[in-house]
Amino acid sequence: MKLAPVFYVRLICFAFLMFFIQQSINAMNLATGENLDRQKCYECHSKKVAFGDGDLIYTRSDRKVNTIANLSRMVSLCNSELRLDLFPEDEVDLVLYLNQTFYKFK
Repeated sequence: MKLAPVFYVRLICFAFLMFFIQQSINAMNLATGENLDRQKCYECHSKKVAFGDGDLIYTRSDRKVNTIANLSRMVSLCNSELRLDLFPEDEVDLVLYLNQTFYKFK
């Protein structure tokens, strides 16, 4: 049985639509992660590093985080120990943002 060319056109359109929806979701997750970093993390980190720049904690040479798994554990630890009230999906968004912006783990 041979499929009509219209089927293939629709399939390709659907694939492109799914791709763009996923890109939009990723952008929203990164924006959420950035907002969480600014609201929940930056002030505390600013107190821990020189010059009051909370972002320097992520890029310092003696950082404790050296894998994506360590980053996820650290975010979870901060959330529970500091009672940040992050939901699990917030932790994921925060890890995604920090990894893409600072760490760049694969």
